[in-house]
Amino acid sequence: MIFTLVIEFFFIFKAMKKFLSLLLVILIFTNGFTQDSSGRKSIYKFRLGVEIPIGALCAGTGITSLILHKKKAPLTLQDINNLKVSDVNKFDRYAIYQHSKAAAISSDIFQYTAIVSPALLFIDKDIRRDWKTVLPIWMETFALTSTLTMFTKELAKRNRPYVYSDYDNGNKYSKDARSSFWSGHTAITASSTYFIAMVYSDYHPNSRWKPLVWTGAAILPALTAITRVKAGKHYWTDVITGYAVGALVGTLTPFLHRREFRKK
Repeated sequence: MIFTLVIEFFFIFKAMKKFLSLLLVILIFTNGFTQDSSGRKSIYKFRLGVEIPIGALCAGTGITSLILHKKKAPLTLQDINNLKVSDVNKFDRYAIYQHSKAAAISSDIFQYTAIVSPALLFIDKDIRRDWKTVLPIWMETFALTSTLTMFTKELAKRNRPYVYSDYDNGNKYSKDARSSFWSGHTAITASSTYFIAMVYSDYHPNSRWKPLVWTGAAILPALTAITRVKAGKHYWTDVITGYAVGALVGTLTPFLHRREFRKK
């Protein structure tokens, strides 16, 4: 057992080393793009003190989550028979009795829409001109949200609401049935929309459209959260936590890349 763990952590270390080396090459290459041919500097800047910790965190949590997932055992019939609804806190029990297929489809649509929605930023000519810095920062935001989510799911191993229900969706005996906390759909949607709002605000701090942009950023992940609960995929605590994490990553990642930490 100990020998196996040593071998696994050795491979984690090697993979992280390769990842960080690649990140350093990309950073050196892209750092030359923080100003255009006219000499105008981008609002954002790459820094080793930011990129290396983010890269290490993504690599470490991502690789470790894959190992944990491989080791995770699905629930057995006996495990499910031993479960009690009373084991779930009262605030979360509502989700156990929700099985809307339409809500499940809607939540997928909301998530995929959010993933591609940062492309809307490039309609703006100033942001489009800085795409070589804005795009990598969005990629970091997405990677950080995804790997943190996967890592937490594998650590928590929380049973999804439908596991406690009499409703059989055919997934009770899958590993995914033990991946409830926190909601990945909600986290990824929130990180995407809040990233858009943050970047837009950085480029247009005095825009009259800012309240509308931030309102839209708040609404889409909220809708995603509600539909995930209505689909019986997550509890309220799953989606609330996912929303908070996604919003934090979506705003903090661009903030850490600002060339100047100015007040709004």
